[in-house]
Amino acid sequence: MDSSVASALVSNVEAAALNSSGMGLEGVELLAATTGAAPVIHYPRAATIFAAIAAILFIIVGIAGNLVTILALSRNLKLRVHATTTFVISLCISDLLFCSINMPLIASRYIHEEWILGEFLCSIFPFFFYGNVAASLMNMVAITVNRYVLIANYGLYDKIYRRPYLYAQVAFAWLFSFGMMLPPLLGIWGQLGLDPESFSCTILKKNGKSPKKFLFLFGLIVPMVAIICCYSAIYFKVRASRRNLAVHTSGTSGTPAKSSTQSYGAQVARKEDMRLTRMMATIFLCFMISFLPLMIVNVADDDVTIPSIHVLASVLAWASAVVNPFVYAVTNRQYRSAYKKLLSCGKHDRSHHSKSQSSRTFITDFRYHASTGEVTSPVLNNPSGPPNA
Repeated sequence: MDSSVASALVSNVEAAALNSSGMGLEGVELLAATTGAAPVIHYPRAATIFAAIAAILFIIVGIAGNLVTILALSRNLKLRVHATTTFVISLCISDLLFCSINMPLIASRYIHEEWILGEFLCSIFPFFFYGNVAASLMNMVAITVNRYVLIANYGLYDKIYRRPYLYAQVAFAWLFSFGMMLPPLLGIWGQLGLDPESFSCTILKKNGKSPKKFLFLFGLIVPMVAIICCYSAIYFKVRASRRNLAVHTSGTSGTPAKSSTQSYGAQVARKEDMRLTRMMATIFLCFMISFLPLMIVNVADDDVTIPSIHVLASVLAWASAVVNPFVYAVTNRQYRSAYKKLLSCGKHDRSHHSKSQSSRTFITDFRYHASTGEVTSPVLNNPSGPPNA
């Protein structure tokens, strides 16, 4: 046996023995420094405990929140016919899989500070981890595009979101997301396996090449740009419609009752505009707070010189699987009604039936007229009471 190979084998055995005997990562680091091997990244124990607790918390909250959302929307016939609901359910399925499959493995990794689940799971874990994250992002983009078409090009909405086309869009989101992970899975571009320096199963270099940075940039920048462009277009469309409504209201003469009705309609429209703006701001903040730090840290600190920052960025990224159902579901009145109906086993069905007769809310009617440059709503023709909130 070659002397260099024998020396390397002895060093590895000694490192394993020191680590298992209680010397820990510090001892392995010291040994690696003296033998010339690649240094092992030392994650502070406080950081790994924090990550493990966060992972367990996200497992509980994420599974419960996403599962309840899926059941509530799937059992609501009026919401189920909307294309947006299909994308939201797809998003929740992605987050549910992430919380129920990936998060337990992540918790185990940080609890033991090593990967103890075998080589096969170590190769499969990053495939589902990055694939699920990409699927979640692609569904977010699909929801954003859906809302843009609804507001800006309502005439095309029914053509684009017919059931066959809708299911094709959902299938594309999933196939594209996991398709990006096939090259490293098959060893064509990089490979999937254990990184002993960080005790993580991730995308590794093969023949000096790795798609990791490309996937981070392409998988995050493109969705972010798409979301910003779509919601910016929505905002400017809404603002233009507000101006049209103001001109129409000021240039119309009528009875005091009619003027009062128009004034009330303008106030409600402005209120809905603020709700839409707040929702957009929440979406932007959650998206960027969750994923942008992880992208920046992985690109800027590829050598992991500050391990605690990597742990914190990862925890923020995991949180997206828990936050999304609240952002896209809880803020909607009809979704809240679906939650109540599911959790109360139908007791609220009758009490909310009159409020849910129409699947079109005020904002839906508002969006429809916004696409033609006009803004009206049921309250303009029915001033006797406020619209459904």
